[in-house]
This record gives sequence, structure tokens and C-alpha cells, in this order.
Amino acid sequence: MSGTSSPEAVKKLLENMQGDLRGLSLECRKKFPPVKEAAESGIIKVKTIAARNTDILAALKENSSEVVQPFLMGCGTKEPKITQLCLAAIQRLMSHEVVSEAAAGNIINMLWQLMENSLEELKLLQTVLVLLTTNTVVHDEALSKAIVLCFRLHFTKDNITNNTAAATVRQVVTVVFERVVAEDERYKDTVDQPVAVQGNSNRRSVSTLKPCAKDAYMLFQDLCQLVNADAPYWLVGMTEMTRTFGLELLESVLNDFPQVFLQHQEFSFLLKERVCPLVIKLFSPNIKFRQGSSTSSSPAPVEKPYFPICMRLLRVVSVLIKQFYSLLVTECEIFLSLLVKFLDADKPQWLRAVAVESIHRLCVQPQLLRSFCQSYDMKQHSTKVFRDIVNALGSFIQSLFLVPSTGNPPATPNQTGSNASGNTGSAQTNPGVLGMGGGATVLPAFEYRGTWIPILNVTVQGSAKATYLEMLDKVEPPTIPEGYAMSVAFHCLLDLVRGITTMIEGELGEAETVSQTTTETTSLPAQSSEQQDLQSVSDQSEKELVSRAVWEEMVNACWCGLLAALSLLLDASTDEAATENILKAELTMAALCGRLGLVTSRDAFITAICKGSLPPHYALTVLNSTTAALSSKSYSIQGQNVQMISPSSESHQQVVAVGQPLALQPQGTVMLTSKNIQCMRTLLNLAHCHGAVLGTSWQLVLATLQHLVWILGLKPGVGGALKPGRAVEGPSTVLTTAVMTDLPVISNILSRLFESSQYLDDVSLHHLINALCSLSLEAMDMAYGNNKEPSLFAVAKLLETGLVNMHRIEILWRPLTGHLLEVCQHPNSRMREWGAEALTSLIKAGLTFSHEPPLSQNQRLQLLLLNPLKELSNISHPDIRIKQLECVLQILQSQGDSLGPGWPLVLGVMGAIRSDQGESLIRTAFQCLQLVVTDFLPTMPCTCLQIVVEVAGSFGLHNQELNISLTSIGLLWNISDYFFQRGEIIEKELNKEEAVLQKQAEEKGVMLNRPFHPAPPFDCLWLCLYAKLGELCVDPRPAVRKSAGQTLFSTIGAHGTLLQHSTWHTVIWKVLFHLLDRVRESSTTADKEKIESGGGNILIHHSRDTAEKQWAETWVLTLAGVARIFNTRRYLLQPLGDFSQAWDVLLDHIQSAALSKNNEVSLAALKSFQEILQIVSPVRDSEKPDTPPAINVSVPVVVGTTTATSLGRSFMRTDSIGERIGRYNGSEPPVITDEIEDLNLWWAAWNSWYRIGSESTRPPITCDKLTFIPSQPFLTALIQIFPALYQHIKTGFSMDDLQKLGVILHGAVSVPISSDASPFILPSYTEAVLTSLQEAVLTALDVLQKAICVGSESMQIMYPAIFDQLLAFVEFSCKPPQYGQLETKHIANAKYNQAEWVALNYVPFAERSLEVVVDLYQKTACHKAVVTEKVLQNIIKTLRIPLSLKYSCPSESTWKLAVSSLLKVLSIGLPVARQHASSGKFDSMWPELANTFEDFLFTKSTPPDNLSIQEFQKNESIDVEVVQLISTEILPYANFIPKEFVGQIMTMLNKGSIHSQSSSFTEAEIDIRMREEFSKVCFETLLQFSFSNKVTTPQEGYISRMALSVLLKRSQDVLHRYIEDERLSGKCPLPRQQVTEIIFVLKAVSTLIDSLKKTQPENVDANTWAQVIALYPTLVECITCSSSEVCSALKEALVPFKDFMHPPASKVQNGES
Repeated sequence: MSGTSSPEAVKKLLENMQGDLRGLSLECRKKFPPVKEAAESGIIKVKTIAARNTDILAALKENSSEVVQPFLMGCGTKEPKITQLCLAAIQRLMSHEVVSEAAAGNIINMLWQLMENSLEELKLLQTVLVLLTTNTVVHDEALSKAIVLCFRLHFTKDNITNNTAAATVRQVVTVVFERVVAEDERYKDTVDQPVAVQGNSNRRSVSTLKPCAKDAYMLFQDLCQLVNADAPYWLVGMTEMTRTFGLELLESVLNDFPQVFLQHQEFSFLLKERVCPLVIKLFSPNIKFRQGSSTSSSPAPVEKPYFPICMRLLRVVSVLIKQFYSLLVTECEIFLSLLVKFLDADKPQWLRAVAVESIHRLCVQPQLLRSFCQSYDMKQHSTKVFRDIVNALGSFIQSLFLVPSTGNPPATPNQTGSNASGNTGSAQTNPGVLGMGGGATVLPAFEYRGTWIPILNVTVQGSAKATYLEMLDKVEPPTIPEGYAMSVAFHCLLDLVRGITTMIEGELGEAETVSQTTTETTSLPAQSSEQQDLQSVSDQSEKELVSRAVWEEMVNACWCGLLAALSLLLDASTDEAATENILKAELTMAALCGRLGLVTSRDAFITAICKGSLPPHYALTVLNSTTAALSSKSYSIQGQNVQMISPSSESHQQVVAVGQPLALQPQGTVMLTSKNIQCMRTLLNLAHCHGAVLGTSWQLVLATLQHLVWILGLKPGVGGALKPGRAVEGPSTVLTTAVMTDLPVISNILSRLFESSQYLDDVSLHHLINALCSLSLEAMDMAYGNNKEPSLFAVAKLLETGLVNMHRIEILWRPLTGHLLEVCQHPNSRMREWGAEALTSLIKAGLTFSHEPPLSQNQRLQLLLLNPLKELSNISHPDIRIKQLECVLQILQSQGDSLGPGWPLVLGVMGAIRSDQGESLIRTAFQCLQLVVTDFLPTMPCTCLQIVVEVAGSFGLHNQELNISLTSIGLLWNISDYFFQRGEIIEKELNKEEAVLQKQAEEKGVMLNRPFHPAPPFDCLWLCLYAKLGELCVDPRPAVRKSAGQTLFSTIGAHGTLLQHSTWHTVIWKVLFHLLDRVRESSTTADKEKIESGGGNILIHHSRDTAEKQWAETWVLTLAGVARIFNTRRYLLQPLGDFSQAWDVLLDHIQSAALSKNNEVSLAALKSFQEILQIVSPVRDSEKPDTPPAINVSVPVVVGTTTATSLGRSFMRTDSIGERIGRYNGSEPPVITDEIEDLNLWWAAWNSWYRIGSESTRPPITCDKLTFIPSQPFLTALIQIFPALYQHIKTGFSMDDLQKLGVILHGAVSVPISSDASPFILPSYTEAVLTSLQEAVLTALDVLQKAICVGSESMQIMYPAIFDQLLAFVEFSCKPPQYGQLETKHIANAKYNQAEWVALNYVPFAERSLEVVVDLYQKTACHKAVVTEKVLQNIIKTLRIPLSLKYSCPSESTWKLAVSSLLKVLSIGLPVARQHASSGKFDSMWPELANTFEDFLFTKSTPPDNLSIQEFQKNESIDVEVVQLISTEILPYANFIPKEFVGQIMTMLNKGSIHSQSSSFTEAEIDIRMREEFSKVCFETLLQFSFSNKVTTPQEGYISRMALSVLLKRSQDVLHRYIEDERLSGKCPLPRQQVTEIIFVLKAVSTLIDSLKKTQPENVDANTWAQVIALYPTLVECITCSSSEVCSALKEALVPFKDFMHPPASKVQNGES
């Protein structure tokens, strides 16, 4: 107003007024003088007012009646020009608000006159408007007159006027009500006294209303009257009125000024009493009318609905419902029911359209809808208005698809399928078909069973912008474009869903935040009303319960209808945007139902989305069951049965993917359309954003996603994310590029969906996990029995879910891993593989995740995480185990240092691998173990070390891969080293642990149970290690046994000193002897079959080509190892109580090994025997010890008298070399346990030795190819043991023992050699060398005889036995010993490659034995026992054998040696024999000796042909030596010698002296070969002793004489024969031998004569002389012979005869002498 009241404005007003008045006076100057005068007086008046007053405007207003008067008079002239001028002036005054109430009344009256005269109608309207709008001076009647004036102008003939008037009326009505608002505003602070009004039922009584309100009341009341075609009360003067205009005015008032009606009871009363009945009355034609019904059906003609009225009524209803619902609850119920009815199919299209628009207006007001629900649906006996609205929309939409044929529309849509499709010619279907076919741009539309309905862009989301409700100018009903109603209804649904969900979720959100702040149950978001009950029942929760009930009712009321409609639309939609909207609606509803805990409705919506995602008629049980449940309750809408519409397959959708259905027997392929993909994305979205409320419907969602993922061919990748991958089955999956670009997005959303599970609360998370598990179970069932690609969706997603929920993994770990373990056992490999992948990834992730508190402080969680890894060991599939082990390896690499209490589990996994599980598996497991042993032993609890040993041992026993077994043995060695280095720490820790366990055991009252219990825990650890190695020592594979054996003994050797003394007992009995038993058993039962090759291309050496031979090696190693321990640790073992038993057991083992039929074993057994026999010989002198290599044991120099024992103890737990040195440096020899026990040990050893010897050398009873014969090295070793052994037992060594020994020695020497070994053992036959066995035998005897030599008298009686033994050996020279019945071949005839046995060359041995005999005899000839036991006789008897064989001896050296030995022995023995002649001890020797001489000198064997003359002469000289011995050693002592013997000797000499010729010699050699020298010596000896003067007895002389006469007689015969032959042969020379013979005889004669001459005469018999002389004539006869040799010999023979040339004596003869 400031603009009009400023000084300039006022000045201008005054000027203008004066100007107007002047103009008026000018115009009226001629025609209307009164007006002119009034104008002029007016000018003066104005000037006066201006001059007098300061507040000019107020003064003007006071005098306004006078000021206005001239202008009113001007109007009265009815002159257009003047009238216009006046009206303009009046308007100017009014606009400056200088018009008083009276003046205004005058102006209105003046205007009324003009109106009645139809003058300046537009100016009039303008003036009225200015008058009423600028101020409020016009009241009551004036006001009503002004309003009536405008109404009247509205109904003129002039269109412009009419319209202007209509506009003015509207404005005026508005102004009237604006005044009320302003008035209320002014008086709002003053409190009314509304008492009078309260009981006010009289509609006319408006006394209590303030002026403006009263006007408005009257005006509104009259409008109602007018619309109802009644007379107005206040608007007096109305002539006509239209209903349409009245309704519009009513609507605008109601719409614009609701507060007036709500604040003033009078107005409210009007609404109730006047407006609503009016509306209902006016609606009646619409209600009754049914389109298409024949007119005859009703008796009175029905008034047709009138579009303008109907449409306006609907607008009014909209406003009433929107603004005054709270006042008009009952009325609104009627209105709403009407609206619903108007949607019926039998109403006109336009009516349905406007009704839908009206409903749309309601649908965008969720609060209003909520009120409906509260007021109607929730009241007991009330119409379910809200439900009906929604259902009506649904059936409306449905009815649009069902193109009605003539007659009544069918009740259910399903029956109309045929009608609809048959009615293809109908206009509805054509555009769509054309659009599709013509390749033009496709209109967005719905299409269902042949009905095509375009989607029009009718409204903006969330605002109900109506089209037909706004058509106020139309009188005829418009034609509704196709699809309009559908589009609006579609938007109704969308807005309804959007509104409800937004509202409820907003309120829910508030409620939740409040409830969380009021009560402390923050962990439980309000899931359902029951949970809410748990909260403190404050006003808050009361209120919430109420509102929750409303929310639930709203949802329950609308969801069925919504779902039916939306599903139908979804199926029919061909437009992406529309589809998107429908899906969004379904999604928000599903989420809302979920939040409210309405499971059925939630699942129904989700099912709808799921079905949309899948191809039509796709067989998915989860969904079908749900839908069945839903469709079984078909929802009744207004008595019309609406069923859930199942999707039709004919939708013209673009196919974007073709794939295989996920079914047991996939039949063909299925197609996915872009709509399916869209639905899928919605589903993902739902799960992603509303996972927390899905609960059990996860099952539906995930099942569907699984199937889609399958059809699209997405395969899981690392971490469970699905990536596009080709289906394994082949080319059945076809994807368009559109989908290809979508796939990464989909897979990404899928992943994000499961990532978001970390925000779910625990309960929802469990729902998700359960759903995934049951999906997975289905997939597993489907994958049974075939190896087709399974669906891995569930497994992959379980993995993803687990990974993102690591922070609370405990709550889902058990169900998750429990299920995955089941998957891992599935027969389908791909399925298993993924189960394992998922499980191992989870375990690894769980261990690396930084939990709160960390795992190191939460051992329970750590074990929980590792447990499934262990469980995998129960599954036999190798691929699973590989995964398991790879996981272990990775865990070790990343977490190894922090496993702590998890170690037993991890080790258990490695240890659970069995031999039959394939090489790669074992290799991987072993890799893990290697890692553990190399890197993690120090970090693990010491209690786990035993498990490490067990596991390493178990790998040794695996027979898949030899290298692993061998390496694992290496690991055991490394482990033992580790024990050794960290011994103290480990021991301490184990003892601590032991104490705890012991305490627990005592509390429970049970025994502490662990292997090797009484031993301390650290020793137990060692024992476990030894036991493991012990098991490996009897592994079936030789290489493993060997390696394990070496390791076991090295470990015991190197680290055994760490053990407590008492533990050694266990080591010996439980480890070592147990091992020996098993090895012995295996070796003796091993297979003798030949093994062709060692696997692959490895060749096996012949010494290892049977299992038996391979076991032999093991036996050897084991026995040697045990023996070595006995040897080196004797000082530890002997103090143990049962050492002697142990010793016996060990000897028993040695014995059984030595007697095993295997050369290698038996020989090694003896080596071990030797080793344990050396153990007690203490090193007494300081030079002897084999000084050990430089070692890091600082050995203290022992000063003074520190004894070694104390030092040995101090070294107890150090390196064994240390103790050894300790012992050496001791000033005294170590103390050995008492002698008696020691002796017992040695005698035990001797008994073993004897048993081995007697068993092994006893010849076999039967002989065949396979007879086992001990080898030479074995026998040698056996015999070599004796000397050492003997040293310890000699004091008690008896004759019996000697006897036993002899048997063994003899047996040993008799054993033949197999021909294939002979080249290595035998010297070439010609060399005279002893084998080592023979050497050993002799050494043994030598040791014995030396011992006897220095021994006591009692020992010396053993001499003869030794001689016997030796002589037995001497016999071998000629008679090789027989070994059982075995046939041996002479070496020359043996073929090396045959399994034959070769007799040794015993000659050298026999000869050496002979030398020993001679040697020994020389020492012991006079010994009592030697004399008594006829040793000499035995020697001679033995020598007789080679001597008698002479040239037939196997070796020439033999008889020569025998001769020389005989000579030596006799030279010593004969004197002894003479000495004891009287005792008769030698009586039997003499004949033996005589026979020996006889056999030798006159041997039956002929010399070999190739014997050279020199050799022959040498041999002859030997014979001569013998004769000389006789002549020097025997014959001179004839009186001490038996007569028979002498007689035998004489006979022999006699025989030798005359020598018959040997026929084998050549002529030239004859003289030599005749052994002339020998004969000569014999002859001489014979003669010498024949004519010795020592003849004591006549008998002796007789022998000599006898001998001579025989000799001479023979000579005579030879000579005679020769002469005879000479004569007969004539010129021909005689044979050489005959000549030789004669020469010899001649020589003998000359020798005889010489001898006779030398002999004392009294010794020669006269008879002898006579015989000699009688030869002479014969000799003379030989003179004629032609041979010069004979002649020279004859000459020599004749010469001695000269001594007989005496002169003849006297005739007296000496008788017959």
C-alpha cells in the first residue's frame, strides 16, 4: 500500500481526480448540465479536502460519497463515453481505497443498473472485481448483489462477457473465502466462545460467525442450493444457473479453502448436510447405468450418465476425500465404493477412464490410503475399501486385456483365452502386430494373449495429472485413446506401491531408531511384532504396535490384488521401462512385506519376480510349490474371481540368450529374453538391498539365480565369483552381444550381493546360509550318478558369503563347513573340486583374517577353523586330498609360525595320507612335511614333535614313491638332530607338560597313557623316533630298509647318550631286539623268485635279484648295527640288570643269521660276532687306541689318579667319542664287571660259536642242485673267531671242547667251493698256496698248541688230540675229504658256469699241516701224553699213505715232503721209542714203520714217462737217504728193536739189492733207471749188517746167510740165461735191459766179493764162499760176449777172484762145511 499512500502518489491522485472531474464536466457540458455542475463542485470539494487535511486519503474516504457522486451521475447518463470515463475514475478511487462502505453501496447499485441495461458489461465486471479485491468494505447484501451481478453477466448472449464473468465469479468466490482466512488470522489470538455453536443444529443460524465468515457461509450454502436446482437464500436476483458451473465453484472452494470448513463447525455441517447428499444424488444415473444392457431390462428408462456432470462430481469427490476425509468418514466410504463400481467393465469407457484418474489421485496420497485402511479395512463390519480399490484396479487391468465379445463378459479371464485369440481382427491387436512386423520403432505396450495395449505417457511419477478430469469445456464424452485407461491404472498401481512403501518404511525407520534409543536391544532390529512385544511397553511401543498393525493391515489388504495385477502386467509388458517399473514395484513390496515379517506376501512377490526371471513354464519346484499355494486361494474381487495369472509364453520379447535348463535330464534348450534378464537384475537388487528381510525366501531367490546363472553359462572363478564361461556340455549356450555386455555386470552384482551379506544381522545371515546349503544339496542330488557339469552356484556363493563374513565367522562356520564337507564327498568330480576349493579358501582366509581378539589369543577359534581341514582326511577322493594338502602347504607358508595349538590338526592331515592314494597326493603331503621339518620345528609346541615323528615315519612306509620314503628317513635324521641340538629346551618343556598331564590324570583317577610310559617324556620322544625307524627297517622295499637301518643305528650311535640310563633297557628290548626278530622272520620267509627289474629301466645286480637276497642285506645291516651298539655302549648296557639275557638273545640272533642259508647274511653274522667279541679287550697301553679324528669335544687331561670310571660318568651325556677318549686317558683300565659274569658271557659265546660251527659244517644228508654249502669266507671268518674267543675261555677249555673244535675244523676244511666262486678263491692249481680258511684252521690249532705249551699239566694232555687233527689234515693230500654225498669235481674238469662243486687243492694245506706236525713233534716228542697216545705211530701211519702212493700222489711234493718229514720225525722219535722200548708203548709202531719203508722203497706206482734223468737220480738219492737212515738209526740198535722188524728190514734190503729191470726205460737210460746206486747201498747195508760181528743170536746170522745164498743163487741164474741168449742171438745184439741186468749182476758180484773180504772171517759161512767160487766158471763163459760194457764189467768181476788163487790145499777136507 505504500505505493498508493506516498506523497507523490497522493499528489498524482489529486491531479488525476481533478482531471477526471474536468473531463466529466466537459463531456456533460451540453447534454447533462446537472452532471457538469456536480463535477465542478466536486473539483472544489477535492481541492478543499486537499488544502485542509494533512491525511488527505482519510479525509477523501470520509467524504467519499460526495466525491464519488459526480461519477455515479455520469454513469446514470448511460452515455458510453461518459460511463467509461466515470467507471475508470471510480476504479481509480477504489484502487486507492478511498471509498467508504456507503459509497461502495451506491457504486454497486449504480453498477446493477448498468448491468440491467446491458451497458459496459466488461467494465462492470472489472469494477466489481476491483471493488471486492482492494478492500473489504463491501458486506452482506451489497456483496451478494455484486456476486449476483457477476452471475447474471455470466449468462449473457456474449461469449466474451460470459467467460469474463465466469472468471470474475470464480475470483469473487475466492476473494470471499480469502477474507474468511484473513479474518481468522486476525482473530486467532482471541479465544472464541464456541459454546453457543456446539449445540447448533440450525443451518440458518450463523449468528456466531464473524462478518466475512458469514458472507462465505451464505455464499457456499447458496451454491449448494443452486446446484441442487433450489432457490438461493442469499444470492437474491439470480435468474439462471448451470450445474456444471456450480460444481466447479464448489470444487474450487473445497479445494482451495479446506481449513475454513475444518475450522468452522458451521461449514463442516454444510459439507455433511448439503454437499455429500447432493453429490450422491447427482451420481445416481452413473450408478444405475450399465452399458450394453438392453433397455427393456428396466421398466423406466435410465438417465444416461452425463459426462460434464459426472466428471465434475468426481472432481468434487476427489477433493472431498482428499481434504475432508476425517470429517466425512461414512460419506467417503460411499464415494469410494462408487469409484470402485465405476471401474466395472459394463460402465462407459469415459466413465472408467475418469474413475481411474480419480483413483489415481487417491493413490498418490499414501497417508490418505492409510486412513482408509484404518477407518474401513480395520473396522469389523465395514467395507474393506482399501482392499477393494486395489483389487478393482487389478480386475480393471485384467478386464482391459480380455476383449469382450458380445454379451456379458466372462467371469474369469482364463476362459477367455480362446475368445481373445480368436478375435484377432479387433482393432486392439492390429497396431502392435504391424509395429512388430514392419520393423518400425516398436511402441511401448502391453501384450497378452493377442491383446495389444499401448502404454501412453500419461503422468509424471507420483503426481496424478488427469486428462479427462480436466476436460471442463467438453460436453460430450471424449473418445478415450487406446491404452489410456491401462496406462493410468498402471500408474495407479505404481504410485500406490511407491506411496505405501515410502510411507511405511519411513515410519518404520523412525520407529526403529526410537526403539533402539529407548531400549538397549540394539542388536535386534524390529523384525516382527512379537519381537516388539519384548521391548519395554512404553507409550512409544504402544504407539508402535498400533501403527504396526495398520502397516500390516495395509499390506495384507493390498498385496494380493497388487501381485495379481503386477504379475499380469509384467508378463504382458513389452517395454523395458514399464517392466522396470513393475519390477521395482514388486521389489519394494517384497521388501516391505519382509520388513513387516509378512512371510506369505513377501514370498509371493519374490516368487513373481523369480518366475519373471526364468523362461516360461520353466520347471522349478521351489517356485511351483509357492505359486500353487498362492493360486489355491484365488482372490475374490467384487464377487468376480480373479486368479493369479500364470505367465503366457507368447510375449513378443527379444530373445537374448539360449541355454540349457538346469535339470537332471535337460530336454532341449531354453530361451531367456531381455525381460528375463531384467527380472534377474531386479532379483539381484532385491537380494542385495533387502537381504536382511528375505528370511526363508532366500531359498526362492537363490534357486532362481542359480538356474539363471546356469542358463547363462556363468561359472565360478576364484573366491566364488561367477564369471562368464563356456558351458562344458558344448555349444548349447548362445548369448547375444546385448547379454554378453550385461554378463560382467550381472556377475559383478551377484558378487556384490554376497559381499553385502556382511551387513546382514546374524539371523538373516543364517537364513542365507541355510538357503545356499539346501540349494547346494539339490544340486548335489542332481549331479549324482553322472559326471555332467553340476551347478556350482551354491557352493561358490557359500564361499563368497563366508569370505565376507570373516569377522563373525564363528556363527556360521559349522553349518558352512559341515555342508562343504558333504560336497567334497560328492562323486561328481567338478562338484567335489569346488567344494574343496571353497572349503580350503575359507580356511585360508579365516586364518589370515585379523580377528578380534587375534587367533593367537583365541585358540578355540583357531582349532574351529582348522577342524574342517582335518575332516577332509576322511574323504577318499584324491582330488579333494590334493586340494586339502595344497591348502596345508599354503597355510604353512603363510601362517606356519603362528599355528600353535593347530599343529596336531595340520600334522594329522599330512599323516592321514595312505599309500593307496596316488603319487601326486603323497608328494604334496610330503612337501608339506618337509617344510615343517625344515622351517617349523622350533616354532611348534614340543608336544607335537612326537606327531611329526609319526607322520614322517608314515611317509617312509608309503610304497608309492621310493624317493619320498628315502627322503622321509632323511627327515627323521634331521628331526633327531634337532632333538639333539635343542635337547635341554625340549626336555624342559615336555617335563612341564608331563606334570600337567600327570596332575589331570590323577584328578580323574586314571593312569597316564602314553607310549613307553615309565620313561621320561624326552626319552619317549627318542623311543618313538627309534620305533618309527624300526618299522621302516622292515619295509618291503630294500632301499628303504637300508636307509632306515643306517639312520636308526647312526641316530642311536650319535645321540643315544642323551637317554637316561634306564631307557636303554627299552631301546635294547623293545627297539633293537624287536627289530631283529622281525627282520629275521621276514628274511627267512622271503621269496626266492627272481625279480626281473627294479621297476622302470633299473637293472638289478644279480646279488640282489630276489626278495630273499634283498632281505639278506637288511638282516646284515641290522645285525651289524645292533652288534655295534652292544660293542660301543657296553659300559652303559652292562650295568643293566639283564645284560646276560640280552647277550644270549644277541648271540641267538647271530647264530640264526650265521646259520641262515645265505652266504651274505651268515658271513655278516660272523663279522658281528667278531665285533662283539672284541668288546671286552680293554685297551691297556696308551699307544693302541685308534685316535679319533679331531672332534670338538674338549677332553680334559686327566691328572693323577682320577679313575676312568668317574670320568666315563661325567661324559655320560656327551658324544660317544668323548667317553671313549675319557676311557683311554684314564690312568687305570676301565673297571669291568666281575669276572664270573664275564666268563659266563664268554662261554655263552663259545656255545653259540660251537653251534654255528657244527651246524654249518655238517654235510648235507641229501645232495641236489639246491643244497646250501657255506662259503669259504664264512668258514674262514668262523674259524678266525676262535682264537679271540679262546683267549677268554682257555682256563676252562676241556678235552671235550677240543673234540668239538676238531669236528668243526675238520668239517670246515672239507667244504667244497662252488665252481663259480672258485676263480676268486682258489689259487691256480699249480701254485702251492693255502686258502685263507686253511690258514685260519692252522692258526686256530697253533693258538691252541701255544696255549697248551704254556698251560698247566692238565692242558697238555691235549697234545695227542691236536696231532690227530693235524694228521687228519695231512691225509687230505692224498685222500681229499668227502663232504657228505656231494660229488666234487677236480678243478680242471669243472666248468665255471655250472653250479658244481669243486674240491679244493688240499695239497698245500696237508703239506703245511705236515710241517706243523713235524714242528710240533720236534717240541713234544718226549711228552708223556705224546708217548702214551702213540703219536709217533700215528704220524708214521699217516705218512705211509703218501709214501706208498709215491708217484701216484696228487702232487709230487707230497711224498717228498712226507719222506723228509718221516726222516725228521724218526730222527727224534726213534731214540724216544728205544728209550721206552721196555714199556711196550711203541710195540705197535715197528710193523707200521716197516710197512711204510716197504711201501715207499718198492712203490707200486710207476714213475711218469716224462720224468727226466736228473729227476730220477734225485729221487733215487731220496731212496738212498732212507736206506742210510735204516743203516744209521735202526740196524745199529737192533737189540732194542723187535726181531720181526729187523727181519722185515733185511728182507727189504735184500729185495733192493737185486734189482730186476724195468721194462719202461729206453736203452740209453737203462743203467741209470736201474737205481744202481740204490741197489748198491741196499746191498752194502745188507752186507754190512749181514757180516757185522755184532751178531748176538744165531738167528741173526742165519738171516744174513740166508740173504747171501739167495743173492748168489740169483746171480748164477742171470748169468746162465745171458750166456744162453748170447749164443742164440748170434750177431744180433741183445735187448738193452738184459745187457743192463747182466752188467748189474756182474757189479754185484764184485761188490759182494769185496764185502766178503772186508768182513771178519768168522762171520762168513764156508758155504757162502763155496757159492761165490762156484760163480767163477760161469763168469769165464761170458768172456765171449760181444758187448764192450759187459766185458768191462766182467773184467771188474773177475779181478777179485785172484784172492782165491791158492795153491790147492791137502786132500783133507773140513767135512761138509
